[in-house]
Amino acid sequence: MGIKKTQKDSKKKISDKTNIIKEIDKVDSIDHEKKIILDDKNAIPFFFNYGKENLEDKVRISTRFGNIDLQLFNNTPYHRANFIYLTKMKYFNKTTFHRVVPDFIIQGGNSDRYETAKKRSHIGKYLLPPDTKKGYKHHRGVISMPSSEIENPHKLASPYEFFIVQKSPGAYHLDGNYTVFGKVIKGMDVVDKINKQKTDNRETPLTNVFMEVSILK
Repeated sequence: MGIKKTQKDSKKKISDKTNIIKEIDKVDSIDHEKKIILDDKNAIPFFFNYGKENLEDKVRISTRFGNIDLQLFNNTPYHRANFIYLTKMKYFNKTTFHRVVPDFIIQGGNSDRYETAKKRSHIGKYLLPPDTKKGYKHHRGVISMPSSEIENPHKLASPYEFFIVQKSPGAYHLDGNYTVFGKVIKGMDVVDKINKQKTDNRETPLTNVFMEVSILK
């Protein structure tokens, strides 16, 4: 009788221990799923640490015209980390190249779509400081970050947007004002095709050019 009771107690302890482990795992899972809401105070410390832990520096922009592969520069750390973070958060997926200026640039990442605005609300509202003294020029094929349209004397960058220079040999009047943080390593023919799309008077393509952005291994 005593032995049977001991076995039952032992099974109960094992069961209790299993339940405790499950609860701990559940809490850890919830904590892991929580995403920091970025703002102007915490964005730079966040990307400083994120960049050290997430070393990826190649991404692919997929469109109906083909793929654009990008190499991001490690010595523009906050802009690289920001782009990798937004890519992993799937922010860019189903956004568009919303601005096309013939023989100049294609610009993407922003959108008036409800889905895109909802994504931004979950990520946060913040700007990035310019990083324009690394010697990079706005050659054809570089990716750069536009400044925010709000009152912005310091040319703080709008982190959800980017543009690729299509102009040959480059758009050098932009140097010093915007941060070049990468370059196209494959797919400039795709950039050229997008740049040839017909636009309205707001420089928006008449037919949406959607994108999916992914990490390249």
